[in-house]
Amino acid sequence: MVAADNADEIERLRATLASIAPGTSLRDGLERILRGRTGALIVLGNDKTVETIATGGFTLDVPFTATGLRELAKMDGGIILDRDVSRIHRANVHLMPDHTIPSEETGTRHRTADRVAKQTGFPVISVSQSMQIIAAYVGETRYVLEDSGQILSRANQALATLERYKLRLDEVSSTLSALEIEDLVTVRDVAVVAQRLEMVSRIAREIEDYVLELGTDGRLLSLQLEELVTGVDAERELVVRDYLPTGRKARTPSAVLGELEGLSPTDLVDVAAVSRALGLGSAEHLDGAVAPRGYRLLAKVPRLPSSVVDRLVEHFDTLQKLLSAGVEDLQAVEGVGELRARSVREGLSRLAESSILERYV
Repeated sequence: MVAADNADEIERLRATLASIAPGTSLRDGLERILRGRTGALIVLGNDKTVETIATGGFTLDVPFTATGLRELAKMDGGIILDRDVSRIHRANVHLMPDHTIPSEETGTRHRTADRVAKQTGFPVISVSQSMQIIAAYVGETRYVLEDSGQILSRANQALATLERYKLRLDEVSSTLSALEIEDLVTVRDVAVVAQRLEMVSRIAREIEDYVLELGTDGRLLSLQLEELVTGVDAERELVVRDYLPTGRKARTPSAVLGELEGLSPTDLVDVAAVSRALGLGSAEHLDGAVAPRGYRLLAKVPRLPSSVVDRLVEHFDTLQKLLSAGVEDLQAVEGVGELRARSVREGLSRLAESSILERYV
């Protein structure tokens, strides 16, 4: 997806692409216009600003249909729909946006669409008669729709890449668990896991954009994506909470996650840059020892509420103290009775045993 200038514009672009994705009535109408080899200029919204720049034509205020859109597009004027594409307000209108609004478009229809989108704030769809393309204008962004086959091909390549990265993530995550239990974790080990989690998240977001644009054609892709990335977002937060530096200038987990997301692709492949984003130091600190608090491991204990996890971590402070705690020690924590204490003790023991076996067997 083309990057927009700000988060609000990105969301508006995503919403627009969802409204014109394959399987929607609007996309059906646009495809009919393309097959009919006529052009169209469609404004997705109507308010006083739109009314001031729209002259002529006629008022309809009828329910939206794909066939109706196709017939109205046979006329040269623009078509005004409501924002949720449920009604056609006007047709065959002449749109006259402010000519001083800068536009790099050359064709009359595309230039008008660009300026109307910038002036009104509503998305505008332009169907080119000569070039046979559909372009969406949202704020300062122009996005040309592609054939579903081309998008699907790129999405499948991205999915194959995601599978490889997810496999590597599972490996380094298992290694980190074993190192945590043995109390041998270094800053490098944590940074590598955080790096891989961020890489997987970025590839997943790219595929989500493809799924959005594919509409009904992306259903199987969506299922595959969900299966691959389930739990990744939770794991990212748990890693950050486990190793978040404490002190007077301590940051929140969300602030650290935001800094990781803000890393450039070049910085993301640099383990030292990831370490700095985590607040664990620079290149010279990569081999330094760090101790986890226990959030990751406790999250794997079945039927353990997050509130109890928080209290356990607050009480014992480090994973090693948690691992050495007996049933009576665990019961000293508020909300942990004898049954839950035994469940936590047994759960941590099983996790410790399986993690070490996975590493050495």
